[in-house]
This record gives sequence, structure tokens and C-alpha cells, in this order.
Amino acid sequence: MNLWIEALVAFFLLSGSVFTLVGAVGLYRLPDFFTRLHGPTKATTLGVGSLVIASLLFFGSRGDGLSLHELLITLFLFITAPISAHMLAKAALQQKLPIHPDTRGKPWES
Repeated sequence: MNLWIEALVAFFLLSGSVFTLVGAVGLYRLPDFFTRLHGPTKATTLGVGSLVIASLLFFGSRGDGLSLHELLITLFLFITAPISAHMLAKAALQQKLPIHPDTRGKPWES
């Protein structure tokens, strides 16, 4: 395998792992629902996307060609994560979930 391909795969694996770790820590440490929503939808989406891109590069460079499955997984991930986050936030606004006192803004009080 080419050294540049190995370097790219290693970069995407490391960056994906760091993004996923940051998303998991954010989900665990942030105080209320609205701030916790950012962990899995932002950082973890980039993390899993980077891991799938690393897999796509690794298996694509072995001579089998690009896998349509990995491209579809990445596309589906980047399309559905923002939509599901939006739906969860709208449902939380409808239920008027409590927020942490240090969180700025009260979106349902206009």
C-alpha cells in the first residue's frame, strides 16, 4: 500500500476517534438536554464520518475499487444527523424541558 494512502487512513482514523471521544464526553458532561444535543449530532457525526472515510480509502486502495456501501453510509449519516437533531430540539421545545441556569437564552419565552 502506498505511504500516502496509509497516512491519510491514519489521519482519518485518529481524527474520527478524537471527534467521537469529544462527542461522548460532551454527552456525558453537559448539563441539560439542549447542550447535550450537540455532542452526538456534531462531533460524533464527524467522528463516524471520518472513520467511514478511512475505511473507504483503505479498502478502495487494495484494488477492489470504491465501495458503494460506504459511500451510502456516509451520505446517509450526514443527511440524517442534522434532521434528527432538529426534530429532537423541536420536541424538547414543545415539551418545555427545563434548562440549566447557566444556559443562555430561553427560546420559548418571546
